[in-house]
Amino acid sequence: MSSSYPVPDAGVPVSAGMIIAVPAELLASPLKNGRDLGEADRSALVIGRTEKIRTGGATVFVKVVAVTEAVVTRDGQVRAEGRPYDRATLGPLEDWLDAQAGTGVIDGIAERAVLDKRHIKGKYRRLLSAAFMIRVIVLWTLMPEAQLSDVITVLAGDLALLPWSRRWHPASERSCLDWRKALGPAPLAELQDTVLAAAAGEHAGRPGQSLTIGKNRPLAVNSADGSLLRVPDTPDNRAVFGTVGTADDSAAWPCVRLFPLTSVFTRSLLAMPWG
Repeated sequence: MSSSYPVPDAGVPVSAGMIIAVPAELLASPLKNGRDLGEADRSALVIGRTEKIRTGGATVFVKVVAVTEAVVTRDGQVRAEGRPYDRATLGPLEDWLDAQAGTGVIDGIAERAVLDKRHIKGKYRRLLSAAFMIRVIVLWTLMPEAQLSDVITVLAGDLALLPWSRRWHPASERSCLDWRKALGPAPLAELQDTVLAAAAGEHAGRPGQSLTIGKNRPLAVNSADGSLLRVPDTPDNRAVFGTVGTADDSAAWPCVRLFPLTSVFTRSLLAMPWG
């Protein structure tokens, strides 16, 4: 007889935030004749070898957070093997990129990255991974006012709820900054090139769109608009850039006059320096 968990008569109270572990081989389709769920179906999977779910019956709907190996402690606690850093993704953003440029774009870039090991030694190297740090930097651009620990928590999402084999907590800002230095600009530059190429390919595949002018010698279509960028109020900046809005140069801030050109095709800045 195989071992099984005892089921008390009163049952186990279920509340929000709980994670339920189900052996993967017991998941089954609830459809008649065992038909697999298709894109048009709106049904949850069920646990096999149990009575059928009836209308009106109390049912627990479980959100799948991860499929991973189990780690069972001596006293019977069921925990998840791994860590959030190994499984977190950028969700729909990364799904789109993988659909356009091939599966595992960010993971592939991370594997090819040459890390500056001067910045990540010992525990710092174990706390994070190159792929996770690339995703953190990308997400950070969408959360510029957030602390790095908050960005990591958002990226981990529901993975933070899992009872991992080793207790998990977001890495410190110092370790994140050290990892960013270790990565350098090359992986992010490769990711930028891949995203722009994917966007160009997606636009090119849509009929009825034209982003060039002329047939014999086509010219790319760009947009331009003037803007101002405030810089620190120092004598050197005032001498080089000047101010705007006053004839006697008494405005509060020196300003750099910008005239950026943006590609209409990819919405990217032309010749954009960054780092």
